Amino acid sequence: MAMMVAALVVVTQQPSANAVQESTSSVTSVVHSKPVPGQVARGYQPPEKRWLAGHRGVDLASSDGDAVHASAAGVVHFAGVIAGRPSISVMHADGIRTTYQPVDFIVQRGDRVSRGQVLGHVRTPELFDERGVHWGALRGETYLNPLDLLGSRTIVLKPVTPQ
Repeated sequence: MAMMVAALVVVTQQPSANAVQESTSSVTSVVHSKPVPGQVARGYQPPEKRWLAGHRGVDLASSDGDAVHASAAGVVHFAGVIAGRPSISVMHADGIRTTYQPVDFIVQRGDRVSRGQVLGHVRTPELFDERGVHWGALRGETYLNPLDLLGSRTIVLKPVTPQ
């Protein structure tokens, strides 16, 4: 007798490439939107311990030259190169700092930016195989899943096929 089991799986809403996903969430009262319209290519996978390796943000599909937009209004906290990657961070009114890389920036530290304003353009150095924008979020020294800034993630029940 075949048995079907349902598993609770949390998935992120995946809007069409042309949709602009924005929302307020329980994480912040500031309205955020995705910095590029691409789908999530690699999800948030924080390490078990702060000092261990992990993926402390999400990678959003994009191509070299695509515009990268501020997810919310704020002040440019950093615009420079980190480990060979051009990077930007923006401090928002709620104390959350969002990060974007690799981005050839057209803003500089101290600039005020509005939600949706172009910060720069995707530039993937030849040294790296990954393509797309890495989008991160921190509150103080605590990493957050930046997708949580967009609002709640959808919970979907999916069947699990027994092996």
